[in-house]
Amino acid sequence: MNPESRPALEDRAFLLLVAGVTALFAWILQPFAGAVLWGTVIAVLFAPVYRRLSRRMGQRRSLAALATLALIVVIVILPLTLVTASLIQEIVGLYARIQSGEIDVARYLRQLYEAVPAWAVDLLQRFDLADMRDVQERLSAGAVRATQFLATQAVNIGQNTFDFVVSLFVMLYLLFFLIRDGDDLARRIGAAIPLRAEHRRALFERFAIVIRATVKGNIVVALLQGALGALIFWILGIHAALLWGVLMAVLSLLPAVGAGLVWFPVAVYFLATGAVWRAVVLTAYGVLVIGLVDNVVRPILVGQDTKMPDYLVLVSTLGGLAIFGVNGFLIGPVVAALFIAAWDIFTASRRGVPLDDPGG
Repeated sequence: MNPESRPALEDRAFLLLVAGVTALFAWILQPFAGAVLWGTVIAVLFAPVYRRLSRRMGQRRSLAALATLALIVVIVILPLTLVTASLIQEIVGLYARIQSGEIDVARYLRQLYEAVPAWAVDLLQRFDLADMRDVQERLSAGAVRATQFLATQAVNIGQNTFDFVVSLFVMLYLLFFLIRDGDDLARRIGAAIPLRAEHRRALFERFAIVIRATVKGNIVVALLQGALGALIFWILGIHAALLWGVLMAVLSLLPAVGAGLVWFPVAVYFLATGAVWRAVVLTAYGVLVIGLVDNVVRPILVGQDTKMPDYLVLVSTLGGLAIFGVNGFLIGPVVAALFIAAWDIFTASRRGVPLDDPGG
């Protein structure tokens, strides 16, 4: 072997070793991928709180991290756990009422169809949807299957309580160290990334901004819209208000869809069945309260932080859901934002303009 080629061969072998060990480590962590992901996200989100507490506690980092962790448990973990438990009970109860006939989906559909005006019937006939019995059977069967699926998932969650508790413990344990040692860990990771210092700094800053903007601007707003939707459904006496609220929260994450896909059909049903005042109240509440949350609250929470076009948020969210499941709500938009940031940095470097002004 040529002595001059030996160092290059050793470098390649070492890079392969690093890549292989990294892939193996990622494989080991895969069962707790969700715990690691959300631990990292929450650590980034609460980093300013930790720094403020650390200054007030005389730079006693462990005590400040423990206080931050306790705050996270009280304002995030416990409320989500209680809501999840209530949601499971509501789904199982709704399925039982549908199975027993207490909730007659076919009757609701029949009432709605009988109130449809003549011009709408003609329109349905053009799409071969005028056969009420056939449409009713399809929708009823679909509703039963959807409720049965939700009930099955709820039962599975209850049976997998041990796995949930283990993942929660791992997340909280990891979260403590990510909060306390997050800055040091970020510096070590940054030093290991083979990029220019300004590129690393720009990417790290954009990553933190994207995490905070996604969580505050999307998830918090979605939870708020879901809570407001569940409240009005409960006031109006609609079955499974919590379930509908969760569905509105989920749909609120999709900018081109929104919570209106839930409350608007219900308002139409009220109007068609003669419950005019309920239709008016729900419509006014949906437009003036639920609909305005996105326009009023999001700018307050996010400010001028990273803003992506709605179509990109929609596509990246749906793609993230398809690949990563529930975690895709966060992963999709974050990857999309980092994609834009990477190309902005690349363009700025090619044009020789400062990284804070990639457009030149």
